[in-house]
Amino acid sequence: MTDHKNYEYSVNEVPPLGHLLLSAFQHVMIMIVAIGIPIIFAGQLNETPEFTASLVTFSMLASGIGSILQALRLPYLGSGYLCPNLCGPSYLSLSLSAAWIGGLPLMRGITIVAGLIEIFLAPVIQKLKSVFPMYIVGLVVMLVGISIIQISITSFFGLTLQGDAIRSIDIFIGAVSLLIMVFCNLWGKGFVKIYCLIIGMFSGWILSLALIPEYWQNLVLVKNSPLFALPQFSTIFQPITFHLNLLIPLIVIAIGSTLKTFGNLLAIQKLSEPELDKVNFVPIRNGIVADGIATTLSGVLGAMAVDTSSSNIGLAGATKVLSRWISVVAGAIFIVLAFFPMLTNALALMPKPVLGASLVFSGCFMICAGLIQMLQENWDSRKTFVVGIALFFGLSTAFLPSLYARAPGIIQTFFTDPLPTATILAVILNQIFNLDLLYKKLRKDS
Repeated sequence: MTDHKNYEYSVNEVPPLGHLLLSAFQHVMIMIVAIGIPIIFAGQLNETPEFTASLVTFSMLASGIGSILQALRLPYLGSGYLCPNLCGPSYLSLSLSAAWIGGLPLMRGITIVAGLIEIFLAPVIQKLKSVFPMYIVGLVVMLVGISIIQISITSFFGLTLQGDAIRSIDIFIGAVSLLIMVFCNLWGKGFVKIYCLIIGMFSGWILSLALIPEYWQNLVLVKNSPLFALPQFSTIFQPITFHLNLLIPLIVIAIGSTLKTFGNLLAIQKLSEPELDKVNFVPIRNGIVADGIATTLSGVLGAMAVDTSSSNIGLAGATKVLSRWISVVAGAIFIVLAFFPMLTNALALMPKPVLGASLVFSGCFMICAGLIQMLQENWDSRKTFVVGIALFFGLSTAFLPSLYARAPGIIQTFFTDPLPTATILAVILNQIFNLDLLYKKLRKDS
């Protein structure tokens, strides 16, 4: 049984209404940042403001529904953990390519197929439980935290584009915001400790408004947004198309997205049920199914593909608030916010250094939780080479993306991102480096 003393609110516990709403809002503050993905997508296509608003609304609906589905504990649906959904960048480049080739109908088609691929892979992942010893589970959890480093640091420095100038004032705001979050978490009690992220966010936001006039000017412009608006539901009834020449890259990206969801679910399971001495693959499988359904729903609605959120899991671990009902309420709040553009736009104007600070805060816990998990087992040279080689080549995909862009096609297929690359390598190398033990076991059995 889970020791409730380790948590403020454990996975199945229902917090009091006030705490439930405020904890859910704290997660929404991280989720809301991801609406930048559909805005970037629409901007690349030079679409109308009406199209952009509808895309954001439908993407928020899909994220909210996905967050609720993920918290369910049905026989074949939902992990039953606090693991909200948001618009992830995994499918952005392929969605843009599809939209340039065949418009919104083709983008919807590849998103639907991506979700179906993930649903198909769910039972396959469950069958692989024998190839995921606990130290590789720890490696995957650590990589989930590592996967948000790039967006965390660029945001912390206030950068939007690669060539943007770095301003001292942005660094100051990011540092102050991060320190407030950390101090509240370390030395705060009760309310202050649980809501350390939201306290740091709003403190940093107030500091930004006081020091940088453009943040205040942008916030004032929000009043021109409508308070309530419905999306263009006519887009749902438009045709859906698919091109077979996009199937191979789609499968590759869908596998990578599934592995990311797998890593996120492993991480939240370890946080929610640390007493487990091995992975329980049933909720992992059901969680991947829920994520696949949410992605498929995104395509049906004409929204951007959604994914589980590493940052929200880090927040749950840092605050020790792991109730799955928070994911349900956060999803419901996100659905309601989808129809109130003025509120959504106001929350989305969070200063980038403050956002970066919140992601660094969340990522710290994920990385260290994975390291602790990984090193709990008796260490030997086999594990050293499995983890070391996997990290070398996995992290190189982030450090040297231009190198892999020139590599042979088969290499490009599997060396795409640190999380899926290092996970695949670790699983393969673990099998290879233990062949002698397998041989001895077979001889003994015979």
